[in-house]
Amino acid sequence: MISLLDDIDVQQAFVAHLRRLRKQAKLSRDALAERSGVPASTIKKFELTGQISFRQLLFLWQSLDDLRRLYALTRHSPGEAGMPSSIDEVLKDDL
Repeated sequence: MISLLDDIDVQQAFVAHLRRLRKQAKLSRDALAERSGVPASTIKKFELTGQISFRQLLFLWQSLDDLRRLYALTRHSPGEAGMPSSIDEVLKDDL
């Protein structure tokens, strides 16, 4: 399946989501830094560039959203169970 999304699109989606949640919670970057343990300068850099370590992203997510939602992205959905994993499986299914 072809996707028109790239890594920059996904980075910016994460930035927008967490910035929106921060503003909804009426938290300044400094307040979020205190809550999450991520330096305010790192939060600013993340909101401007999308650059952040994965661990710090998890700290921010945990402070603003439910980590279970992010974790759920790693679980197989029921529709994925039947997806072929090789060309041989595709050919066997007579697609």
